[in-house]
Amino acid sequence: MHAVRKWIAGAAVITVTAMLAPLLVPLLVPLSAVAQTNPAETPPAAPAGDGTFLLTIFLKHDESKPLPKINQQLAEQGFYKAFPPPGIEVVSWYVMMGIGQVVTLRVPADRLREVNRAIEETAWGGYHTEFYPTYDYKALAERARSRNGK
Repeated sequence: MHAVRKWIAGAAVITVTAMLAPLLVPLLVPLSAVAQTNPAETPPAAPAGDGTFLLTIFLKHDESKPLPKINQQLAEQGFYKAFPPPGIEVVSWYVMMGIGQVVTLRVPADRLREVNRAIEETAWGGYHTEFYPTYDYKALAERARSRNGK
């Protein structure tokens, strides 16, 4: 009987997927297709030719330590003085529950090492870090949604 139940459950998933696919594909295809095929429409992340890029950094809390201990360690290591380095624009800085902090910086390409060193020397131990080059997609997504009746 167990094998029959597994077959029925699998058939139900396939049936539901087949029913939902025609409804979901029109919503997903225009945005993903635009993102991949129309680079000329992508709004610049910064004024053209200014030599900067956006960098999103995940500062994931070290969950083996309570927050006051993390903050104490960051203060002792000079994190609050060193990050971000002077002259680096903070585009956004959010707390993401269950993760830690997510910071997006506008970084001149020739100062990337400086940002990296500030993190390595002052954030490690309090945070686990991840870095992602980023671009601003909001305006393009809004245009795609308006063109597609949303």
